[in-house]
Amino acid sequence: MNTETRRLHLSLEGATRSELGRRRGEALRPTLAVAYAKYAELFRRLGVTARLERAGVDRSLAAIEGWRPEVIAEFEGVAAGAGVGLEQVAALNARTEILALAPRASSECSTVTAVVDGHRRGVQTWDWHIELDPFWHTHEVAGPGHRYAGLTEQGILSKIGVNDAGLALHFNILGHRDDGPGGVPMHVLSSVVLAECATVDAAIALIREAPIASSSAFTMLDSAQSVSVEISPAGVFPIPERAGSVQRTNHFQHETPLAAQKTELYEPDSSERLELVRERLGSGLPGGDAEMVELLVSGSGQPPLTCVPDMALSYGERWATLATVITDPDARTVRILDGMPTEAATGDWIALTV
Repeated sequence: MNTETRRLHLSLEGATRSELGRRRGEALRPTLAVAYAKYAELFRRLGVTARLERAGVDRSLAAIEGWRPEVIAEFEGVAAGAGVGLEQVAALNARTEILALAPRASSECSTVTAVVDGHRRGVQTWDWHIELDPFWHTHEVAGPGHRYAGLTEQGILSKIGVNDAGLALHFNILGHRDDGPGGVPMHVLSSVVLAECATVDAAIALIREAPIASSSAFTMLDSAQSVSVEISPAGVFPIPERAGSVQRTNHFQHETPLAAQKTELYEPDSSERLELVRERLGSGLPGGDAEMVELLVSGSGQPPLTCVPDMALSYGERWATLATVITDPDARTVRILDGMPTEAATGDWIALTV
């Protein structure tokens, strides 16, 4: 394991989810309240009132309680360890669902999987608001179920990662007109998948039985296959690997959820990014990690696979590529660049093995 980086890294162990939560909260005590305050500011700027936020939190907690009540204990542990309220921890973990209450134009993440030297690997950019860059970190989690490692945000249980069974998970937001709080938050679902599932097929089965009220794509890979699973209030729709690769941006590819997509959120940007990636793959699959990352490099005049913030805009509009992530499920490794694909040769990487 190499953790030589300026970015915060957490190594968490606990026999129960409650213990894991308390240790996460204690490690984040200096910053978690500040991270929540910055998210609350974003909610208000985008038109989500405190009343709507709290209602969304209550509905999310009720869905989790009915599905995996031990996650509530983990939230309570985070809150106690960090000295914040349970509702603040829940709001962070349900930030995708709360933000679904606010119409907004976005520039979001891009993901590609490919078979390289007989092994499947995944790469993605994580694009988010530049103001929230101080509030993400890497982590290793050893609790009930599988150990996993990857990237997440302050107080949020999981995002992108790989587990010790050889399952990797990449994360892209989607937008459906029925999205909102009321189901299991996507970031909680990521945590449960990585902790409980050993294969892509097991993960799809778990996702199908979860109560869902919001949308994202989990692009998952193991030694046998890679699949981008479109999750939405309309159902769960796997998009299979073709010619050794899966490509994912931020629009639905299956016709059923596509029929009720919030097209104004990510289009035409998302389709243009997907077209550029597929054009590049037309000359063949990448030969290694460097070529995987190059798939997501874009320059002036090209669709923003690499997202550079426009600092003339205001909070809520300054989109940036905060991290670049490579997963290798056969090797049980995840490599995380603190920055854009254009910084791959010189930037800070953290390499984690579970």
